[in-house]
Amino acid sequence: MILKSYTSKRFEVTIKLLFNLEGKTAIITGGSRGLGKAMTQALSEAGAKVAIISRTESELEKTATEINSSGGNCTYQALDIMNRADFQAFVDRLYEENGSVDILINAAGVNKRHSFLDFPEDDWDQVVNTNLKSVYQVSQVVIPYMQKNNYGKIINIASLTSEIGLPNMAAYVASKGAISQFTKALAVEFAESGINVNAIGPGYFKTELTMPLFKDEEKVAWMMSRIPLKKIGDPDDLKGAAVFLASGASNYITGQTIYVDGGWLIS
Repeated sequence: MILKSYTSKRFEVTIKLLFNLEGKTAIITGGSRGLGKAMTQALSEAGAKVAIISRTESELEKTATEINSSGGNCTYQALDIMNRADFQAFVDRLYEENGSVDILINAAGVNKRHSFLDFPEDDWDQVVNTNLKSVYQVSQVVIPYMQKNNYGKIINIASLTSEIGLPNMAAYVASKGAISQFTKALAVEFAESGINVNAIGPGYFKTELTMPLFKDEEKVAWMMSRIPLKKIGDPDDLKGAAVFLASGASNYITGQTIYVDGGWLIS
């Protein structure tokens, strides 16, 4: 009985150490709402200092206040991540204050739905720039700081549509398919720098961005018919995958896209 108790405690300590993010500094783009907010909360709960970025200061302030009032350490900056100079200055300050930038989650994203032949070029550019070009630009700024410490965890946000096609979503599907391939390219290029690069591919989740979809009963019935777990995703369902990929528990995993989709892709 004593041996069993000792073994159990040792296992508990090992698990806590593997998933512990204390002393780590994380940047989360799009971290003030939806899936990005849930992942921000998860990293904070695991002990990381979290810095969130979006263009809406009121949302950033609200999320930071919630996290800090719960005992976390959250800072924020309202800026357009497509403005390289502003983002560079933000990362410079963060690195100077903390001595490292250990984790990056590229969670900023947008979707526009149009039939392809009527797809406005401006909407196409907005989707591709936000979902893909921003990931290139943000990663290009952050990686040199990770290289200084020979350590980093980058988590990109892919999608079911990295693997499947859906109508009226050509720009989104193209951008998310590219994210999975981009993740592999960075994983290979920066493996020797001690940087793991992976992606999370969410299925259908209820967020501010997707709520209009859930007003369509026929659409919801179609979704449920495709999900073996018979459950629409809640943002909290991403917390485990985010902490896993941000922590030492995933040190031998890179270049992978982990799908959190209720089993959609296997059905």
